[in-house]
Amino acid sequence: MAGTKTNERPGVRASLSNYGMSASKARVVLNLVRGVDVQTARDILSLTTREAAGVINKVLASAVANAVNNSGYSADELYVAAAYADEGPTMKRFSPRARGRAGRINKRSCHITVIVARMDDDRLAILNAARSAQAVASRSRRVAGSRTKKNEATDTTSVVEEAVVEGPQTEVVATDVVETNEVVEVATEQEVVSVDTDEETDK
Repeated sequence: MAGTKTNERPGVRASLSNYGMSASKARVVLNLVRGVDVQTARDILSLTTREAAGVINKVLASAVANAVNNSGYSADELYVAAAYADEGPTMKRFSPRARGRAGRINKRSCHITVIVARMDDDRLAILNAARSAQAVASRSRRVAGSRTKKNEATDTTSVVEEAVVEGPQTEVVATDVVETNEVVEVATEQEVVSVDTDEETDK
């Protein structure tokens, strides 16, 4: 028995018609968000560099807004039930080539549709538990990182204070030694001068 067709799935939908992009390029991005919750889908689309990600994100936001305003759902309980792109009209153009020939240009378009629906209670409970665990783990990492930085800053401050305290003491000792040597040298010179003076007096 055949299942429900993609375009007949229950849920709240939003669509964009005649967008100037081939359907194959849009399907590459739609495959990334199909079947995941809305929050995860937004994160995926925000980090995707393809051109289709921006417009698909807008279609998804429109579908979520329709579900919240028209059906009374909560945005945290929704997931992407279906997402597909159909081929739109193709404009055929020609580009002149050498020797009287012409190259064909196909300017394709597509129709993008996103359907969101509410998750069942079991899946919603699992998702909430996973989000709570992720939030706790993230907070633990932040706290551990801040404590590590605080300890490193405290250790650095202690080392600097010890260096500041020990530095002048070493300089003072060195100065005392130098001054002592100078005093000894001066005393020796005075003794030599006094001895010479006594010898001259005796003569």
